[in-house]
Amino acid sequence: MTRAGLVRSLRFGSLAVEVYESSEAMGQAAAEAAASRLRELAATSETVGAIFATGASQMATLNALTAMPGVPWDKVVGFHMDEYLGISDQHPASFRRYLRERLTGKVKMKQFYGIDGDESKAEETCRKYAELLRQHQPQLCLLGIGENGHLAFNDPAEADFNDTHDLKIVSLDERCRQQQVNEGWFGSVAEVPRRAITLTIPALLRVPRLIASVPGERKAHIVRRTLTEEISTRCPATIMRNHSGTTIYLDPASAAELPS
Repeated sequence: MTRAGLVRSLRFGSLAVEVYESSEAMGQAAAEAAASRLRELAATSETVGAIFATGASQMATLNALTAMPGVPWDKVVGFHMDEYLGISDQHPASFRRYLRERLTGKVKMKQFYGIDGDESKAEETCRKYAELLRQHQPQLCLLGIGENGHLAFNDPAEADFNDTHDLKIVSLDERCRQQQVNEGWFGSVAEVPRRAITLTIPALLRVPRLIASVPGERKAHIVRRTLTEEISTRCPATIMRNHSGTTIYLDPASAAELPS
C-alpha cells in the first residue's frame, strides 16, 4: 500500500530513504512509523524507552505524532538527545522547554527524563543520565541531521564512532552554532552556548529503530553528503548507512541534491 504523499523510496547501504511531497506529508509519515513502532513495543512490554530530538526538523513529526490516537504514551519513558550547558529549562532555546511545549505538555508519558543544563554538575548529569539509558534501553529514537552532519551534538570534531561513553560534554562548532541562529533560537552566534551535553554516536546507534526527519532546503547538501560520501566523522550522519533500522524522511527541498 502506497503511503500518502510518498514520491520516492531509495536505499543507501543499510538505510532506507523516503521522499514526500511536502514537509507536512513527511512529518505525518515519520510520525506514523514512530506510532506503529511504539504500539508494537507496548504490546509486549509495560515500559517502552524512546529518545526524542528537537529543533525545526522535528516540528512536523512531533505535531503529527502528538495528535495521533491510540499511541501508548502511558507506557513510554522518554529521553532527549542533548542540552546546552549554562541555560535554564525556561530559556526559549532550551531543549527541555522545546519538548515540554511540543511533546510532554501535549501527551501524558509514563516518565520523561530531561538533561540538566547546569554547568556545575555536568559530569554528574552525564553519568546519571547514562545509567537511566542503560536501565530503560530505548528501542526507538526520533532524530535529525545537523547542517554540518552532526547527530545530536556530535559535530565532526567531536564525533567518535567508537566512543566508550553514552553521554559527554562537547564544544559546539561554528557551523552548528550558526544553525541555531538560522532556525531562530538565538539572535546571534555570540548568544549560542559554546558547550553542551550530548548522547554519543554509539548510544544512538544502539537503539534498534531510528526515524530521522530532515526537511528543508538548508539540509539538501548535507543529505547528499550523508548518503553518498565515505563513512567518516567528517560527516557523522554517514554512520547511519551501517544501521539497518534507520529510515530518513525527506521533503522535496531536502531531497533536491539526491541522485536521480
